[in-house]
Amino acid sequence: MNATSATLEGVVATRANVYFDGRCISHTVTLADGTRKSVGVILPSVLTFTTAAPEIMEGVAGRCEVLLPGHDHWQAFGPGERFAVPGQSSFQIRVEGEPYHYICHFG
Repeated sequence: MNATSATLEGVVATRANVYFDGRCISHTVTLADGTRKSVGVILPSVLTFTTAAPEIMEGVAGRCEVLLPGHDHWQAFGPGERFAVPGQSSFQIRVEGEPYHYICHFG
């Protein structure tokens, strides 16, 4: 069989989203109710993301520091901690040492 599956069981996109020359890689997950999320990892770097819709970033492993819109100081987040980013905005994320693993909840 030579066909390539675009999703696994219609849930996980098999093609990765690769950003910033591979410093951030994620996979899109679609739940049974149609809710879309992404699960990914950010390698050590300082990156600037823009958002279309509001996002909640949930740490799974590693640590990061984030400069959120309207803030003038970096905030640290680790496993089990979350931060919210408004839609139509941008934020900076800094990862040092161990990669930061996350779940991004959209909307």
